[in-house]
Amino acid sequence: MAIASDRIRRARPLLGTFVEIEVAGARRSDLDGAIDAAFDAIAQVHRLMSFHEPDSDVSRLNREAGIRPLNIHAWTFEVLKTAVELHRRSGGLFDITIAPALQTMGLLPLLKGQPVAAPIGRPTDAIELLPDQEVRFRSTEVTIDLGGIAKGFAVDRAVAALRDFGIPAGMVNAGGDLRAFGTESHAVHVRDPRGPGRSICRIDVADEALASTARRVELFDSSEPGCSVVIDPATQRPASLIDGVTVRAPSCMVADGLTKIVMISGTDAGKLLECYQAGALLISADGDVQITSDWQHAVHLAA
Repeated sequence: MAIASDRIRRARPLLGTFVEIEVAGARRSDLDGAIDAAFDAIAQVHRLMSFHEPDSDVSRLNREAGIRPLNIHAWTFEVLKTAVELHRRSGGLFDITIAPALQTMGLLPLLKGQPVAAPIGRPTDAIELLPDQEVRFRSTEVTIDLGGIAKGFAVDRAVAALRDFGIPAGMVNAGGDLRAFGTESHAVHVRDPRGPGRSICRIDVADEALASTARRVELFDSSEPGCSVVIDPATQRPASLIDGVTVRAPSCMVADGLTKIVMISGTDAGKLLECYQAGALLISADGDVQITSDWQHAVHLAA
C-alpha cells in the first residue's frame, strides 16, 4: 500500500531575516523532523560565523588569529576556503577583509577595546589556511566579516540536512537567498530594486540556488534606492554600477558570493560566472534588465 505524503511550510526568524522551509514527498512526522534539523543547521552557522556573537569562530579569529593560529569548525573553514578562492578568481573584488569599511559606515559594530582598523591586504595575502582546520592572519589589523557569503552557506547546510532525512523535494529561502532541490519547479518573484513593492520578473527554479542583492531602500524616501551595502575594495565605497543583481548557481554559498562581485563589476563578471556554472540577471539604474544567455529561458519579465 502506498504511503500518503504531505507538503508543509514553516518559517523562523534566523540570520537577521525570516527563513522559510517548504518540503514535500514524505509523511508529516518525517517532514517535521527534517525541518527541525534544517533549522538547527542554520542556527549553528549563525553561532559559528556571526560578526556580532563574541564566541563565534569569526569573533575569535578577529581577536586572536593575528597573534597565533586558531582551530575552527569545519564549516567555518569551508566558507573561508571558498571566500579566498572567490577573492583570487575575482581579482580581489570579493573581499571578506572589508569589515573595517562596514564598521566605518555603521553597518557593523566596533569591536570591544579595538579601534577601527584600516582595510589592508587581500584574503590571499592576509589569511593563511593551515592544515587541521587552523587559520592565521598575517596581521593583528586584519578583521573579517562573512556576511557576504555565510547566509548562502547556511541555506546549503539546511538543504543537506533535509536530504539526510530522505526528503526528496523542497526549498529553503533565507530572505531571498534560496535553494530548491528535487525535480519540482518553483516560481520565484524578483523585486524591482527601484520599487520593491512590485516584481520585475518571475524565475523558474529547479534543483539550483538563487541569491540576490540590491541597493538599499530608503524607507522615508522611496523615490530613489539608497546606497549599496556591497563595498568595492578598490574604492572603499559602496558599489554603484548597477541597482540590483540575482545570481543562480549550483550552491547558494557560491551564488551569494557572486552577487557581490557582479554588483561591483557588472557584465565584466561573465567569465567568472561561467567558471562557476552560474548565470545572472542585472538591473541597471534606468530599469534595463540584462540576463546571461544561459538563463533567459527561465526568466519571465513582468509586463
